[in-house]
Amino acid sequence: MKTIYSTQNSFIKQLVSLRDKSRERRKTETFLIEGKREIALALKGGYALKTVLFYADLVSIEHINNLTNQHTEVIEISKEVYQKLAYRDTTEGVLAVAKSKHNNLDDITFETKNPLILVAEAPEKPGNIGALLRTADAANVDAVIIANPKTDVYNPNIIRSSVGCVFTNTIATGTTSEIIDFLKANNITIFCAALQASVEYHTQDFTQPTAIVVGTEATGLSNDWLKHSTKNIIIPMQGEIDSMNVSVAAGILIFEAKRQRNFK
Repeated sequence: MKTIYSTQNSFIKQLVSLRDKSRERRKTETFLIEGKREIALALKGGYALKTVLFYADLVSIEHINNLTNQHTEVIEISKEVYQKLAYRDTTEGVLAVAKSKHNNLDDITFETKNPLILVAEAPEKPGNIGALLRTADAANVDAVIIANPKTDVYNPNIIRSSVGCVFTNTIATGTTSEIIDFLKANNITIFCAALQASVEYHTQDFTQPTAIVVGTEATGLSNDWLKHSTKNIIIPMQGEIDSMNVSVAAGILIFEAKRQRNFK
């Protein structure tokens, strides 16, 4: 088994860059995962692990062996190396380098004729993206599609805030126009969360093939979405403000759709 005990090791420096830089993740088509649960969910989601690194004082070799196969490189690292690589305050002693998925629209296949899809346009904050993915996982939606993404889905803040749900959802990215074309080609009704010309969300039928589309809290959805929307929907507000956190709004809308479908 290989060991690395120096924080100045060239491979460790490469992993720091992989953790911190989207450009490096895109170039190598790999990303860094931290934590037992996250790695387990990535494996369950069909991600291939290239390398597993562990600090022996915090995790057993038996646990590591359960994560790996003959194609996975295993490296024991020192406490100093682990602390340099670890992104979270809580420590579990294990990290992995995984192969990225391309997350193309064309790769989406629906197991049902009546899919429920969450679309988010240009979400900026990794924490919001992570929360959206947690909501999507909780509702077991058929796909999450991100339009005009501001960051890649393997950003460590997204992995952390989604508590690994980036691996449990079917995810695709694309431009707004590409996604609209995809939805129309699949005969999916488009419900846009918007203030303009909208109706209250609970008055609509979400039992048909449905995409619920949410925008940013600051600017909402672009005109392209509003132009192609089947119906704009709104959550009635009873306070002083006219909007709420995008992940909260998405949760309300998605679970109304699930309620209408008898949570199927």
